[in-house]
Amino acid sequence: MWDDARQLNAVATVLTVFAAVLLGWGLLSWLARQPAFAFREVVVQGPLVRTNAAYLEAIIRDELAGTFFTMNLDRGRAAIAKAPWVRRVALRRQWPQRLEVSIEEHVPLARWNDSLLVDTEGEVFAATDKDELPRFAGPEGAALEVTRRYREWGAALAPLNLTLNEMRLSARGGWELHVVGETGPLGIEVGRDEPSARLARFVRAYGRTIGAVDRTGIRVEQVDLRYRNGFAAKVPTFRERAPRKIAAVDCAVLA
Repeated sequence: MWDDARQLNAVATVLTVFAAVLLGWGLLSWLARQPAFAFREVVVQGPLVRTNAAYLEAIIRDELAGTFFTMNLDRGRAAIAKAPWVRRVALRRQWPQRLEVSIEEHVPLARWNDSLLVDTEGEVFAATDKDELPRFAGPEGAALEVTRRYREWGAALAPLNLTLNEMRLSARGGWELHVVGETGPLGIEVGRDEPSARLARFVRAYGRTIGAVDRTGIRVEQVDLRYRNGFAAKVPTFRERAPRKIAAVDCAVLA
């Protein structure tokens, strides 16, 4: 090989090209890190309603390191996404020195298992909120299903002037609801089987049963819908107030 000028020239050419590539890469890397390409403007697009602006600014300042060419956008998105109330983040470079940060916030719907919140999309997240919110409880991973049922059943109960403010889903799939009406709170034991059909039957019968009892001034504390052809009602003052008038309703209310 060393006596073959042709091969020596080929090797020399390859080495020269390789050295040129390394030199060019090093030069580009050096240029990419220069202050001339640093971001001069960071624009946060929202609007931000609940996200703490000062906290977000600190994250951007501390975590979004690099220039237009070197910033790791995936790392930046992950850092901002950890901020309370942030649901989704998008980062976009805009030549030559502008970074756009688009943030979508969680919109709280209810409290989840007392320590967390669930948003209107059924996603669980951690944040501090002092607003009065409905309460959801259920197994891990069930928040989306509870959210869907909340919308469905809340709409079904609304014509009765009943506001759904608490929902519980047991590990075995049983549903328990708590509503507030004109005469106070009411617990509804829906159970596991065909819960929507059971609740619909309760809604249809409400006016001539629980509603009628309420109009007499007797408060119904809880109803149990886990019956095939009706539901039971618990009336704390039943025996003291009007035993004959309410007897049929207290044992079983037909649909």
